[in-house]
Amino acid sequence: MEKKPEERRDAEIVYSRSVKAGKRIYYLDVRKARNEDLYLCITESKRLQNEGEENPSFEKHKLFLYKEDFAHFTEGLNDVIGYIQDQLGDITARTDDREPHAPGNEETPAENTAEEPKKKGLFGMFR
Repeated sequence: MEKKPEERRDAEIVYSRSVKAGKRIYYLDVRKARNEDLYLCITESKRLQNEGEENPSFEKHKLFLYKEDFAHFTEGLNDVIGYIQDQLGDITARTDDREPHAPGNEETPAENTAEEPKKKGLFGMFR
């Protein structure tokens, strides 16, 4: 029996995580290629406001990131996040839509730590 295209697409995903950020949701999917290699697919999904329509529509953009590019991508991303933070000061995380018990969401007040809190980039520590 032939699988439907959407079933084949779902079968490629071996690990997934979603990140809610205001009106956007970012899906971080680890996919398996035909040659058994793994790669990252980042999908930005934004709900569109269509007046008078019962069913909402979504605008989606995809970015495919392959393992040979991870180090350069991580370095570049951490660099630009560090630049923005240098220009704007501390960047506070959204608190309105975070899952309260998700790993990494535990808040540690700065006054309870012996040193300044470390800043995290999307892919780990930076600066």
